[in-house]
Amino acid sequence: MQTPGLLPSFSAQPVAATMACLLMVVVAFMVVYGIRHFIFTINRLVGAQRHPYLDIAVAQWPVITVFIAAHNEEKVIAGCIEALLDTDYPADRMTIIPVNDRSTDATARIIDSYHERYPGRLSPFHRTGGKPGKSAALKDALRLADGDIAIIFDADYVPGRGLLKQLVAPFFDPEVGAVMGRVVPVNSGSNLLTRLLDLERSAGYQVDQQARMNLNLVPQYGGTVGGVRMSAVEAIGGWHDDTLAEDTDITYRLMLSGWKTAYTNRSECYEEVPEDWRVRIKQVKRWAKGHNQVLARHWWKFARSPYLTWRQRVDGLLLLLVFVIPLLMLGGWCLALGLYFLSAGSLLSQLIPLFALMVYGTLGNFAAFFEIVIAVLLDGNRHRLRLLPLNILGFLVSLFAISSAVGSLFMDAVFRRELVWDKTVRYRKEVGNA
Repeated sequence: MQTPGLLPSFSAQPVAATMACLLMVVVAFMVVYGIRHFIFTINRLVGAQRHPYLDIAVAQWPVITVFIAAHNEEKVIAGCIEALLDTDYPADRMTIIPVNDRSTDATARIIDSYHERYPGRLSPFHRTGGKPGKSAALKDALRLADGDIAIIFDADYVPGRGLLKQLVAPFFDPEVGAVMGRVVPVNSGSNLLTRLLDLERSAGYQVDQQARMNLNLVPQYGGTVGGVRMSAVEAIGGWHDDTLAEDTDITYRLMLSGWKTAYTNRSECYEEVPEDWRVRIKQVKRWAKGHNQVLARHWWKFARSPYLTWRQRVDGLLLLLVFVIPLLMLGGWCLALGLYFLSAGSLLSQLIPLFALMVYGTLGNFAAFFEIVIAVLLDGNRHRLRLLPLNILGFLVSLFAISSAVGSLFMDAVFRRELVWDKTVRYRKEVGNA
């Protein structure tokens, strides 16, 4: 016979019972993500690694167009152009199109100076009006693509000499619609933030992306060092300019139509990561808003797509939800705190087994940190692991930034406000010129 008050019923504490049920849902989600991160980490560590297009070095290389997205990029645009001019891709089979999107600094002058020196290799696209944002600028510029392959870089990226061939090689597979390479921070030694972002990038690409490639799941086209097949883009309705995450949008629309996304982990390109926390927060908020736009548009179609296996559907849906999980986690903390003050510990123990709570505390919150450890070990730089405890700072900043962005996106939808593209600030001191 139960002692009154020891195991209170739902009718005795309806508010606490409801809160406990909601917390159980949150815990279940976090356990799923913890298991997901653990599987990716173990696969990357001991599983079979897929690099199916790595050995293609000699071929009849197709005609390609390389786009450089640039808005007020006077500090970095010259480095990207010079690196592309030095590539080993056949010069007569590639055109470089710097996309100057309404720049008010010296970006246009720098681009034109390179065009004067290399008139047969550069074909600038100066955009003086139209809808703001990278996705809108690329939508206008992609109409100028020569050939079926478009390679896209941000202006702060510095591609290696052999990178273009590595990114183009997967397109010899007629089922591949998009290709993504690995992003490596070039300014990781600037301050604490850049070092933490270096750890994050290592985990995201070295472990997460490569594991999804190994398991034939859903590698993501990131929109900054990669390419798309123009015929595939046209077949799915063209490039969209009404989202802040055009790369995620194109990834899911391609897969919904049966096209594959390939990730090439050995194809490294070097970017400049934010050096200021305010810039980082704006960047995370933009990603969260754009990603959740794609979630709202495609989750149901993706869950029912006949072109995907059940594992790909599950992985794709979990990937879509990554910018919702921080909000759920924050809600879970609030629910647990509320239950503590309601003295509902006994009720909580009925609904959530102790083991699940332990897994939530050890794996659910910190599973991504396991990926960081393995990524650093694979990269061969063990000294960076000393920064791992400090990564909790970046985790908390992202947690509240994403939660704020989700709320802001909801208000934007309610009041039909236009989404604003917040450009990432550059930090290189020198202004590139010809």
